[in-house]
Amino acid sequence: MALNVRRVITGHDANGKAKVLIDEVAKNASSGRPGATAVNIWTTEGFPANNDGDADAGLRKVATTLPNGTIFRIIEFAPGLAARNHRTDSIDYIVIISGEIEMELDDSRVSLKAGDVMVQRGTIHNWVNRGTAPCVLAVILVDAKSVEAGGKILPAQG
Repeated sequence: MALNVRRVITGHDANGKAKVLIDEVAKNASSGRPGATAVNIWTTEGFPANNDGDADAGLRKVATTLPNGTIFRIIEFAPGLAARNHRTDSIDYIVIISGEIEMELDDSRVSLKAGDVMVQRGTIHNWVNRGTAPCVLAVILVDAKSVEAGGKILPAQG
């Protein structure tokens, strides 16, 4: 696994004292397509989120979104990764950590580089790495209703 992400997760002991519950290089990497590797750092269900307990919510098996919840993941896109046009029923907060990437929309594209931030609001899109180095993104996906535009529902796809 080329993607090494240290995750530090806090919690409380039985007396309510703050402590570190998890401090590790994440082992739960997955790939939904060639050239893309993701590590889920943490997930939540429900609003407001529940901070009780000590279960490792980063190991929960989730797809692109979690109904009535959130997903915090780190994604690495290799140069030349396979195309995957998709739309999620989520609002995504994205920070480019390293490298460069293009996001293709229906009839346009935007170039992003380390330090750039983006809010992805349920649009159909594809990530393309045309460079020579991997691009790493921090992504927080928050459940949202399907987009409605022009009186038409645009549900998740891909």
